[in-house]
Amino acid sequence: MAGIARGLRAYPALLRIGFSEAVAYRAELFVWMLTTTMPLVSMALWSAVAQGQRIGPEQFSSADFVAYFLLALIVRMLTGSWVLWQMNQEIRDGTLSQRLLRPVHPLLAYSAENLAALPLRGALVLPVALVVLGVRGGSQITGDPFLIVCSFLALPGAWAISFLSMTLVGALAFFIDSSLALFQVWMGSYMILSGYMLPLALLPHWLRRASEVLPFRYMLDFPVKLMMGLPGPGAATAHVAAVQGLAMEYGYVVVLLLLTGVLWRVGLRHFEAYGA
Repeated sequence: MAGIARGLRAYPALLRIGFSEAVAYRAELFVWMLTTTMPLVSMALWSAVAQGQRIGPEQFSSADFVAYFLLALIVRMLTGSWVLWQMNQEIRDGTLSQRLLRPVHPLLAYSAENLAALPLRGALVLPVALVVLGVRGGSQITGDPFLIVCSFLALPGAWAISFLSMTLVGALAFFIDSSLALFQVWMGSYMILSGYMLPLALLPHWLRRASEVLPFRYMLDFPVKLMMGLPGPGAATAHVAAVQGLAMEYGYVVVLLLLTGVLWRVGLRHFEAYGA
């Protein structure tokens, strides 16, 4: 507990350092952002398909697709994480041992480095996305104060699921040569089951039902649908669905946090056993 308290006291300084690094390596950050623009491709495709008609069980119009994918881009930029690549590299080349000598837990340091880049990422993508959203799909954004609050509450949960799932996969590098191959499986599942490539309502029924009980939906589709008002028969139903979704989302955060803690401790013993 003393180590956690010490880490939390140092967290503001870690955020400042992380932000300075993000500014120093802004070109690298910009390149990373260019790899997350699939929602813009999907927006162009699906909005063209929906011209003059409505598609799927939720009756998405062209404006709905514009709003959905622009919101998906914003959510992705604000909740994405690259900790897997950091962990995989540092475990393989042994530089993790330098982090272990510091008084702050490495996972806290990783989280600060990832969070510190959010202002810069937001500054680059939010203005353009919000302007286009206001021109093409602004009417699709909910005006329900309850759902607006829930959508803001969903963003930290989405980031935590992204960060912890990557940390969990990254910790597998303690036991195997590279965990990046396993991450490709996770990423492929994410792209289909999170709503990143197409709204989940357009998936086959059995796959849509599976997405409702897997964590991927809560990393993207759920926050986006909250911002759009959770299409449904009435406000009361949408409010209940929002609360249930938040409970499910943060339930996954707790489960992933516990799994990450266990795997980190076991993996660290394995790492130290080889003289790192």
